[in-house]
Amino acid sequence: MGVLNVTPDSFYDKGRFFDLKKAVKRALDIEREGADIIDVGGESTRPGASDVGVDEELKRVVPVIRAISKRIKAAISVDTRKSEVAEAALKAGASIVNDVSALRDDPCMAGVVAKYRAGIILMHMKGSPRDMQIDPIYIDVVKDIIKSLKVSINLAKRAGIKDDKIIIDPGIGFGKTVGHNLEILRTLECFKKIGYPLCIGTSRKSFIGKILGSKDPEDRLAGSLATAVIAAVNGANIIRVHDVRLTRQALRITDSITGKVKRQ
Repeated sequence: MGVLNVTPDSFYDKGRFFDLKKAVKRALDIEREGADIIDVGGESTRPGASDVGVDEELKRVVPVIRAISKRIKAAISVDTRKSEVAEAALKAGASIVNDVSALRDDPCMAGVVAKYRAGIILMHMKGSPRDMQIDPIYIDVVKDIIKSLKVSINLAKRAGIKDDKIIIDPGIGFGKTVGHNLEILRTLECFKKIGYPLCIGTSRKSFIGKILGSKDPEDRLAGSLATAVIAAVNGANIIRVHDVRLTRQALRITDSITGKVKRQ
């Protein structure tokens, strides 16, 4: 899954694709690099980010999705917590909703996803982007996340979303310390036991910078590749990344050696 941020304030892209022509070109590049899914987001969910209004988010993502859906074969997901944005994106050509609130922020989201028979990525987040990294505490990080994801899975199923449309994501970096993130990556088999495809996003995130002693996301490529490899070996089906070509190369070599890289 290749990341396409169409925001002026993403933590890594920093607004480089906050323009329709640049966004479309980037989508074509992401597909050429080998992405199976392009994830379009119009609201930054970096730690401390402020919410974006519905109208502004619609203005950012819908024209991009409409334009790229006519030019690419890769699936399109929309990274949003808002049902209005999700519905407009699905009408414009998206087929997956990547909801970082796991259906908790908008009570209408599950119904929209079910109505369009779309895929749904249920991601765990403790709190909101604005406050999620302020001293996150768990009794048992893995058990607590699994319990929360199961609640969201039940919400999805009650709304009529079919099992084969559900993907789960433990939410690396979303209300987690460095230690929490490492524990999640070490124990992905626990999340696999829930019985749904597993999406993992570690690309360029701050926990990598903290381990490597670098505040600049530009210096986190090696760490991003290492975590992608570990995630894939430990059972992740979808790897959400900024650097598609290099990640695919790393995973291809890993699979050649171990035979453990699974693709959904």
